[in-house]
Amino acid sequence: MQARAGTPRGDRPFAVVDVGSNSARMIVFRLRSGEHLDVVEDARAPLRLGRELRDDDRLGSEAIERTLETLRDFRAVADGVGAARMIAVATSAVREALDGNELVEKARSLGVPLEVIDGDLEARFGFLGAVHDLPVWNGAAMDVGGGSLELTSFRDRRLDRSWTFPFGSLRVSDRFLDSDPPSEREMKDLRKAVAAALEGSVVPELGDDGDLVGIGGTVRNLAKMDLRRTDHPLPLLHGYELFEENLEGIIGELASRTMKRRARLRGLNPDRADSIVGGALVVLAVMRHLGAERVVVSSRGLREGLALGDPSAGIPTPRQVRTISAATLAARFATWDVVAAERRSSLAAQLIEALDPDVTPFLEEMLGHAAALLDVGKAIDHYERFEHAAMIVTTADLAGFTHEALGILSAVLRYAGGDTSLGPYTRLIATGERAAVRRAAVALALAEELHRRIPPGEAGSLTCTWRGRFEVEAPVPARWQPRGISDRFRAVFGAKLSVVPATAPQPLSSLIAPD
Repeated sequence: MQARAGTPRGDRPFAVVDVGSNSARMIVFRLRSGEHLDVVEDARAPLRLGRELRDDDRLGSEAIERTLETLRDFRAVADGVGAARMIAVATSAVREALDGNELVEKARSLGVPLEVIDGDLEARFGFLGAVHDLPVWNGAAMDVGGGSLELTSFRDRRLDRSWTFPFGSLRVSDRFLDSDPPSEREMKDLRKAVAAALEGSVVPELGDDGDLVGIGGTVRNLAKMDLRRTDHPLPLLHGYELFEENLEGIIGELASRTMKRRARLRGLNPDRADSIVGGALVVLAVMRHLGAERVVVSSRGLREGLALGDPSAGIPTPRQVRTISAATLAARFATWDVVAAERRSSLAAQLIEALDPDVTPFLEEMLGHAAALLDVGKAIDHYERFEHAAMIVTTADLAGFTHEALGILSAVLRYAGGDTSLGPYTRLIATGERAAVRRAAVALALAEELHRRIPPGEAGSLTCTWRGRFEVEAPVPARWQPRGISDRFRAVFGAKLSVVPATAPQPLSSLIAPD
């Protein structure tokens, strides 16, 4: 398969199908400008094709027909939402099966243009999908599928090398874990086999600046189990960090149970009960070899990589991804107006520059997103728009944001709206950063009050001065004062707030606040 080119953009959706060793999945996307993918529809079926190869390396007529029924359903779902095109690939199980070509030909007769891709391309497209929407720069991407393990190393968000190993969760479970529950000897043999293969292929350690990104159903299920076991406040898998110590505890619990009892554990998809121990041991072995203390979970992967295009092309920076994702989210809401969002963001930027000259570029960026996204909350309720905007940004699966960043974004919106705390995700924000987050939130609250009173078409230039109090000169009505936020301003900044009307728009000027 060649690198994808000419993927449809705009309003016409297209479908991407992945026939894996454990399951088949389809996602129908729209590709927006800036490489942003909107999910339109999806479907999944647990095919277990990897298990069919145990005896004679053939899928067999029953498994082929089961797969074709799934593909017929996928085709119907894609057609139902008007998909203009379908991209369909098969991975480890089909490429190894002696009768894999039979499945491919029959799939094509159904209108599903199925292609078998090799392990290298699977790794490369998986890397593209996994890394694109995460704020990571260097490291490795790991995909534990049903039949194979794909690894890629990357530097500056560009792919470096890729490897494929026969260590998929179904395959290793069948090969190494005969007992139910598995024995210590069986699990040790599996870990040793993975470690020896990685060592023999000279897979390098991560290094001090590297992250290990994990994709695929095995990693997602392990992360989901860890979420249920911990008190992590944000129930999102994308960007979740699964630590080695927690993974060891999960493996201990999984391996101590029979498959039947394992299937009842919270967070585990029951159809993975027979393969999750093997898959988890592979993940742990990779972490130890690479020297990774944690896995950063990506809910994206092969399908998103195929939708995006060429794995050898450059990937946008995390900040670009965040900006595009936030703008795409905002544009879905009829209550959002780009002119209003830009002016409010400009006001907030001018205020925070004067109020907190030491604000970090990252927090300044989060303040800009909060100011731009505030009006999406009006789609639910005008009066509670701050709270609803905060809720939307933490449930919308925004791309490029860490969980800490989402916690900060939510906290800025909630505190700006009058919440006396930083909201339910305070624990995601480092203790030393919380005072700065409050300052940014008060700047947003003031920016919103100024924005509401500045005439349409007026740019909203401010003159900010410290004169024993903080004075803002703005194009607002005479004698107006933002009394609703005066107390919060004094509590956060230790000074009085005063607003005076401007006679004409002026550029921002600010003086350093007194000690």
